[in-house]
Amino acid sequence: MTVTYTARVANARFGGFYKLLLLWRGSIYKLLYKEFLVFSIAYLGLSLTYRFVLTEDQKRHFEKLVIYCDNYANLIPVSFVLGFYVTLVVNRWWSQYTCMPMPDRLMCAISGNVHGGDERGRLYRRTLMRYCGLAAVLILRSVSTAVFKRFPTIDHVVEAGFMTREERKKYENLSSSYNKYWIPCVWFTNLVAQARKEGRVRDNCALKLLMEELNHFRGNCSMLFHYDWISVPLVYTQVVTIAVYSFFMACLIGRQFLDPAQGYQGHDLDLCVPIFTLLQFFFYVGWLKVAEQLINPFGEDDDDFETNLLIDRNFQVSMLAVDEMYDNLPLLEKDRYWDASNPRAPYTAATVFLLHHPSFQGSTFDMTLPKEDMQFQALEEIDEGLEPSRPLPLHLLNRLLATGPSPGGFGRRLSLLRRKNSCVSEASASYSCLCPDTQSPACGCEPPAHRLPLAAALEQWGWAGGEEAGPRAPSSQEEALPEEPDLARQRQASLLHPNSAASVASGFPVAQDVGPLVDTSCLSGPPGPGYRPWLQNPIEEESSA
Repeated sequence: MTVTYTARVANARFGGFYKLLLLWRGSIYKLLYKEFLVFSIAYLGLSLTYRFVLTEDQKRHFEKLVIYCDNYANLIPVSFVLGFYVTLVVNRWWSQYTCMPMPDRLMCAISGNVHGGDERGRLYRRTLMRYCGLAAVLILRSVSTAVFKRFPTIDHVVEAGFMTREERKKYENLSSSYNKYWIPCVWFTNLVAQARKEGRVRDNCALKLLMEELNHFRGNCSMLFHYDWISVPLVYTQVVTIAVYSFFMACLIGRQFLDPAQGYQGHDLDLCVPIFTLLQFFFYVGWLKVAEQLINPFGEDDDDFETNLLIDRNFQVSMLAVDEMYDNLPLLEKDRYWDASNPRAPYTAATVFLLHHPSFQGSTFDMTLPKEDMQFQALEEIDEGLEPSRPLPLHLLNRLLATGPSPGGFGRRLSLLRRKNSCVSEASASYSCLCPDTQSPACGCEPPAHRLPLAAALEQWGWAGGEEAGPRAPSSQEEALPEEPDLARQRQASLLHPNSAASVASGFPVAQDVGPLVDTSCLSGPPGPGYRPWLQNPIEEESSA
């Protein structure tokens, strides 16, 4: 029977666990006392033999053996392998309990979806629930020794009322070499389908719900079967057991107290009882015994599952839910707080102090901020384009204008102009901003005089570009140029519009050595017909690779 002590540790207090140390049923003392007595007697026997039986020469050899065992016993990784093993076993133990076939969900689905107040409707509901209980009994008697002792044969299952004699004939006539716990589940599905045809199950949604709940119940039965079939690997259990017992076999010899007169290091004190060795044995072997008890919780240990109690509880509760409680509702009436806008249940004198505790509003409910940090800031006051994740549009445009490969037109002429135009000085043509912070609007470099941003220069010269520039008559030089493809025309229009710089960025490589400024000191004079002044001079076109 499961040992429950939850109420004893409901409140943390001084010495809260001390009272648990006095319990015997399900305790470590009951589980370990035999091994502890064997180890203590064996240790005492070796100690008496060393002190009173061995000769002096034999004592010297025994002392060397003691020192050897003491030095090398700690090489056995007891805590490492034992810790992982016990963790695995405890997790497996709890997972097996969560797979116990509980009919609560299924009985609610049957009670609400299999209709009929007559005797046949009642028969449908009770039979469906009995099939679930039968499947649970069949799987539990296959994995639990306690249930098997209660139902050792199918005759006992029939006599207990979980199976009729007709059902037993069908069960035994079905030839299969495997466990047949799933047969009642198939009967369940067939019976639900029949109830659907008769209108007891009113729609397919209700039928689907019943099938889903049955599959969940059957899945738990299947998982219990697989947990019983697939155990923790035997080699792991063997390694842990050998590690623990070999360690304490070495401690049985290596932890003996030697004669202090011999002057061995660490043997200055002679005691008869090895207190810390016994504590170590208690902890390590007790840890192993915990795994031994939990590795199969379907036995008859003190902390094993109460499988027979679960069978009784599930059978009784499920029959009450689908039979006596079917269509048995209390009268509908207004509750006590029908007209209350703020209903609150009363407190007893032992719990009234809870009313003085404020309710939890959230972890940031009591946070405070300085008054200046709580003022909203207008969006106009935030410089747009200075965010760390967005480059300056003009900076990007100037880089694209300087290095973008244009097949012809304005982009090609401007690129040639920056390299070939005689009116542009060598210093201004090679100038580029070397400031490391390209996002800063203030440049720390010393640019040449009369240097303007490219967009401002184009605006000063009257070249607005794009559709805003309006039509103009082409010159003879433009007429001599071959007709540009559509892609080149689109890029030319994009370069002339600073607002479209983002759409051009994907088509041009970014250069790192071209400055964002254009020297306009040499540009003077009225614009000529056709071309702008800085395009009046003939330009030699270079062949690009």
